[in-house]
Amino acid sequence: MEEKNGNPDEITLRNAGEKVPGNTGKIAPANIERMEQETLIKEKLSNIQRKILVMSGKGGVGKSTVAAYTALMLSQKGKKVGLLDVDLHGPSIPRLLNIQGGLEFQEGGPLRPHSFSENLKVVSMEMVLGDKDTAVIWRGPLKISAIKQFIADIEWGALDYLIIDAPPGTGDEPLTVVQTIPDAKALIVTTPQEISLADVRKSINFCRQVNLRILGLVENMSGFACPHCSEKINIFGSGGGSRMAKQLEVPMLGEIPINPEMVDMGDRGDLSVLAEKDDLEINKAYKKILDEIEKK
Repeated sequence: MEEKNGNPDEITLRNAGEKVPGNTGKIAPANIERMEQETLIKEKLSNIQRKILVMSGKGGVGKSTVAAYTALMLSQKGKKVGLLDVDLHGPSIPRLLNIQGGLEFQEGGPLRPHSFSENLKVVSMEMVLGDKDTAVIWRGPLKISAIKQFIADIEWGALDYLIIDAPPGTGDEPLTVVQTIPDAKALIVTTPQEISLADVRKSINFCRQVNLRILGLVENMSGFACPHCSEKINIFGSGGGSRMAKQLEVPMLGEIPINPEMVDMGDRGDLSVLAEKDDLEINKAYKKILDEIEKK
């Protein structure tokens, strides 16, 4: 910033964009508001130790389930966790966790996320809309504004982790998160088959182009244990995630097996019940992944 004619009341901003009509050289109100929001975002993020952006190259790989279950299991380990659903067009988090309520608001007080449990707070566009079947028909600028408001205007409090569930691909939502939260790290979800891996390569290249550090790769739907003979059946192939991780020099965090109970519990919004069953192979797989995440 610089002063004009030595008068501190007439402040100009280099490359500020908009200017006040008839008052050339002064900061436009829109730019003042933007600067104030950026300051508020920095303040809120300073209370969050680790930020993890959960991404996938394509839909249908179980990305939202991985995001929700990771947040849930971290919270059950005693970590203070926030779960932010920025999949604005197809939010799945409230349904996976059977969240019926909205954001918490007290007159004259801050807007707070939904308290799923003592250690887990959740924010999703679905909580704002009210009607779960409402279609969000927004262009880029509106989506960018909404994501920034979720971070700036909501009182998350002190968190150990903020888990961010982004829509598939490399569009406005993940790019906005990267630009708004520069110290976030990417957790990339894939399945073993080549069509999924091909799209994940694009996600990895996206991370590298925007300087987003990659926390690691998780292979979901990695084999199915027959309920009768316990033999592992590789429905979607095997080893694809590990091979690609090695080829592209990305950490491989773990492989999550297919579990019909996970599908059923997710549809019913009972993932928290499933997470309490320590003997399940899927929970053992997640615990190994969480151990890897906590090391990094």
